[in-house]
Amino acid sequence: MILLRFDLRIPPFVDGLTHARQYAEMLEMCRFGDEHGFAGVVLSEHHGSEDGFMSAPLVVAAGVLGATRNLFCSVSALLLPLHEPLRVAEDIAAIDLMAPGRISVVAGVGYRDEEFTMFDRDRTRRGRATDEGLATMLEAWKGEPFVVDGRSAWVTPRPTSDPHSLLAVGGSVEASAHRAARHHLPFVPAVHDPELEAAYLAESARVGHESPFCMMPSGPGLVLVTRDPDALWDRIGGNLLYDARAYASWQKPDQRTSWQVDATDLATLRAGGQHAIVTPEECVDLIRKTGAAVSHPLCGGIDPAIGWESLQLMADEVLPTLAAG
Repeated sequence: MILLRFDLRIPPFVDGLTHARQYAEMLEMCRFGDEHGFAGVVLSEHHGSEDGFMSAPLVVAAGVLGATRNLFCSVSALLLPLHEPLRVAEDIAAIDLMAPGRISVVAGVGYRDEEFTMFDRDRTRRGRATDEGLATMLEAWKGEPFVVDGRSAWVTPRPTSDPHSLLAVGGSVEASAHRAARHHLPFVPAVHDPELEAAYLAESARVGHESPFCMMPSGPGLVLVTRDPDALWDRIGGNLLYDARAYASWQKPDQRTSWQVDATDLATLRAGGQHAIVTPEECVDLIRKTGAAVSHPLCGGIDPAIGWESLQLMADEVLPTLAAG
């Protein structure tokens, strides 16, 4: 299985690449993936970033799904405390009606102080706000009038998919695992930690969640395919290192994610294992071992031509080899 992943940063040192072009290339890459048997697209959310990190993932998800016919789209994660839950419920319902069964949203609590300030939200209430938002959305998707915070509400039309297939809960602490269980939702941790899965399953049993599902990350967060990995590292290593350092700078002591690599140089970044530049043969082996490869073809504002080369090799050499057994 091959997934596409986008967050659409452009570092300050990159010349000649605009966000308009980057977004256009992203849509073309999604169309390409759709036509060549890729499985899905993963989108992210952050705000107020100098490099233009994607800030409107539901809008982008609608565009991606409208441009394709088969790809599944996961927003991972939507920072729910920064949003109005009724509005999010309406938007997700509309996307599901246009692309039934092809959208899923992982709700995250958020962590960057700047984002909570930007939207005038209380960061200390982020856990409670997420619980309240999840409850509101699940109630809204029942399709009947209800009361929220003393106000009458009615979300119409309701989504066509089972509401519990539209939402999942993200996070990296036990409170997040318990939150997913309490709302009878899937749990998608940001870090591979069997103890989190055990906490989720135990709480699910306690609250009567009869169909728990936990999907932990495995394998690299970025896979690019080339015939000469060392040469490509020399060419785009600075972009990838920028991306890793920018992301790491946002993390808090209580925040854990598999994507974080505390690297100050390329040797450390390469050794970290989250950024994999591999040959087609190595990509085949990776997918056979982990079940998936996550292509990140525009990571760190790299030249889109590099991303296209990787995707073409995946389509021409990786997928046919896998299909042949």
